[in-house]
Amino acid sequence: MKNNFLLLFFILLSVFVKAQEFVPLWPAGKKPNNNGKKITDSLFNERIWQVATPGIYCFVVPKAENNGTAVLIVPGGGYERLSHLYSGFNLAKWYNSIGVNAFVLIHRLPHQQDLINKQLVPVQDAQRAIRVIRANAVQWNIKTDKVGIMGISAGGHVATTLGTHVKDEAVANDTLDRYSYRPDFMVLLSPVVTMGKYAHGGSKKNFLGADTTKGNIEYYSSELQVTSFTPPAFLVHAQNDSTVKVQNSLLFYQSLVEKKINASLHIFPQGAHGIRLDENPGSTEQWLPLLEAWLKEMSFILPVPFK
Repeated sequence: MKNNFLLLFFILLSVFVKAQEFVPLWPAGKKPNNNGKKITDSLFNERIWQVATPGIYCFVVPKAENNGTAVLIVPGGGYERLSHLYSGFNLAKWYNSIGVNAFVLIHRLPHQQDLINKQLVPVQDAQRAIRVIRANAVQWNIKTDKVGIMGISAGGHVATTLGTHVKDEAVANDTLDRYSYRPDFMVLLSPVVTMGKYAHGGSKKNFLGADTTKGNIEYYSSELQVTSFTPPAFLVHAQNDSTVKVQNSLLFYQSLVEKKINASLHIFPQGAHGIRLDENPGSTEQWLPLLEAWLKEMSFILPVPFK
């Protein structure tokens, strides 16, 4: 019976995924930071390993249930791949259940052979994605000051970089340039934050490559880059996470507090590096109700229909 249920779930998920609109981020032939080499999209074992066409999958809430809030979800994968189903689409459907529009980012990966500056591409694609969402705010019934970002694992590094780096890396000389790329809030689940002592080895290697100079490590260690530019944040981590050490969240939270940025930190004793939507061990099961309560407390979730 359980196997039949799982089979039905994955069939329904497959149908649902195919129904989602995919919006490319860049005009044809105008991807920034591209050296001209031709690559193809690569999907294997339900993960994306190479991205020829960066874009967003759109999970837009019907107008009657839409509260005007949007979140860009950046999946994990250690900067080697994108776990877009497990840490993307599933979370997007949860956001939809509370009236929040969700957009799953499919960004280029630093190991690709079509890139010039490999470190810049995840940030460029993420900045552009926020602009695409704001540019379509009327069509998708979104308030432009309620657009946040959620990063899972290595996606947390993309999210915190977007929330700490002021430099515009996504200038395209088109009408979208006039929209802000700064997220209004950050949700960070087991995030990679630092490139220093407590860095996740795989993410650091794949992201920084050979450029491990002190200056580059510090520049891409988000806990060292927090300023008044940085938006409020909600952080979740498990103390027994042996993949991405809990110090990543602790260091970032400390920096947020020091800069007087509103932050909510939740460290659970269990969950390791696999905190899920449900069936989490012990008190870790409370992370989603806490997130929903925080979004309401911070007025990022508005009454339906929003005004």
